[in-house]
Amino acid sequence: MRLDKVLEQAQLGSKKVVKRLLVSRQVTVDGQVITRGSTNVDPGLQEVCVKGNKLKGQGHRYVMLNKPQGVVSAVTDKEHQTVIGLLGEDQKRTSLFPVGRLDRDTEGLLLITDNGKLAYQLAMATKKVVKRYEVRVNAEVTTYDQELVKHGIIFDDGYQCLPASLRILHSNSQESHLLLDITEGKFHQIKKMFLAMGKKVTYLKRLSMGPLVLDKQLAPGQWRELTPTELEKLLVYFNEHDGMAKIPEEYFNDFYIEL
Repeated sequence: MRLDKVLEQAQLGSKKVVKRLLVSRQVTVDGQVITRGSTNVDPGLQEVCVKGNKLKGQGHRYVMLNKPQGVVSAVTDKEHQTVIGLLGEDQKRTSLFPVGRLDRDTEGLLLITDNGKLAYQLAMATKKVVKRYEVRVNAEVTTYDQELVKHGIIFDDGYQCLPASLRILHSNSQESHLLLDITEGKFHQIKKMFLAMGKKVTYLKRLSMGPLVLDKQLAPGQWRELTPTELEKLLVYFNEHDGMAKIPEEYFNDFYIEL
């Protein structure tokens, strides 16, 4: 959110008063003086101070969910239970939404937030956000398959996936247990990647996304708010990847991104 909007919502005064505070160098973000009202900030991640006093107010919310199988990554759905529904009845009327989508039969890490700009940043392919998945397939996976993944699997329609990393944990003629790191997320991409190699995915679970790692203490269907440490990791991560300041203003909080 723009800094001047944050200050206005904190009821510090009119637009003219807020502009005067900025120009007179009385506003800091994480200890740094900011004079431009157009600067994007997040009170939930950053410390905003006016005249040395920390701004009071509610920032964005960030929820880590261990998505179970059989639940859809949506706010509402007429046929299936949704990830927002797992949060409880009192959360259904909030502006929370899932960052990207996991297939209904896929489980694991799903970030839920009301911060549309951060969601956009996570989904930008050019940012190469690494997602790690635990994968099981119904056939043997070889070092040759690893090389194919490393150089980018090519689909029948000619599309070539970005280079990825595949680690073999266990493999025999009946089943393989794997770890896959990818930096993009086309529709059913992982399933299509293995299908292109003549194998079928039988189990899929997302373990991490960018700096966030699924809490092993969360059983499928359980959730919690992100910790201050996790929020700090998010902030550092996006600062190192050119940050939220370059995200277009037209992106709002009520959209969905495919990961």
